[in-house]
Amino acid sequence: MMHKRDLGYVFIVCASVIIILAGIKSASEIVVPFLLSLFIAIILSPSYNYFNKKGLPNILSLTLVMSIFVIFLLLVAKLIGSSVQEFSSNIPLYEQQLSNSINKLFEISISMGFELPKSELLNIVDVKQIMQLSSGIVQGISSMFTNGFVILLSVIFMLLESGHFTDKIALASGDRGMKEDIQKILEKIKRYMVLKALISLFTALVIYVALLIIGTDYAFLWAVLAFMLNFIPNIGSIIAAIPVVLLTLVQLGSLSAFMVSVLYIVINIVIGSVIEPKVMGKGLGLSTLVVFLSLIFWGWLLGIVGMLLSIPLTMMAKIIFDSNKDTKFIAVLLGSADNLVKKK
Repeated sequence: MMHKRDLGYVFIVCASVIIILAGIKSASEIVVPFLLSLFIAIILSPSYNYFNKKGLPNILSLTLVMSIFVIFLLLVAKLIGSSVQEFSSNIPLYEQQLSNSINKLFEISISMGFELPKSELLNIVDVKQIMQLSSGIVQGISSMFTNGFVILLSVIFMLLESGHFTDKIALASGDRGMKEDIQKILEKIKRYMVLKALISLFTALVIYVALLIIGTDYAFLWAVLAFMLNFIPNIGSIIAAIPVVLLTLVQLGSLSAFMVSVLYIVINIVIGSVIEPKVMGKGLGLSTLVVFLSLIFWGWLLGIVGMLLSIPLTMMAKIIFDSNKDTKFIAVLLGSADNLVKKK
């Protein structure tokens, strides 16, 4: 039976968590650029460390890494900037073309001797909302980098501090074991983020080449979208496919749209279910339910960036909980069934 003191402690902890989450949500304009900077710094840190090990000074290593990164970003921004504006401005035209395609479908059904329930289907399939959703997906990704200058500065300072961060934490806490815990957290997240970025880049390249062959407009834009949304587990590839399939439908017809749908399904199965598990292994240690719930939770708390970073953030929380005896039970609940089998 729980004592009154224990019950009061639980209520205090729950209230503290709620207050902290409310504070994070209200300060999302500050938290989101910080998290983006943190995980970009984690992805770039292997290159930065490589140049340092080659004997280059810190400033020169940092200059090389950031120059390559900035040139890459500027090139991508230039290539997709006009595509985003053009696609958004053509949304009314695409709405009309999609409506025409749906009307043709009803006419074909009548000519074949059966009539589809037009009013019921039109209530379910709202053309305007579908195209607005597609536009929102594209604009949501592009708006992530509105604080680009602040993010770049933060990444620079984080890379400069990366070599001494764990030592400072250990010295401040007086606990050498904490340094090992932090290094463990950073190594797992770094491995996940770097491998995920490489797999996402390969996915984007395959989609870009395939869309060029099929003839879908804005192929590079959809490749960048696929790269970004591939960080979202389970449903990222589905979200990335929505605007591409719709655009191909109104631009090239139902056969080409079917081919694009098959393309995304095959990529999701081959890369998401075969290649990615083999490359990344089962080292994440998160249950499937936790992966899905973390996607919802971090998406609610931090928006699209929270969805993109849901797995690294949950991994970080799990490792932190696992390092403390009082919170280890939470890490067990977040873990997968494979961990239980190993312990048995």
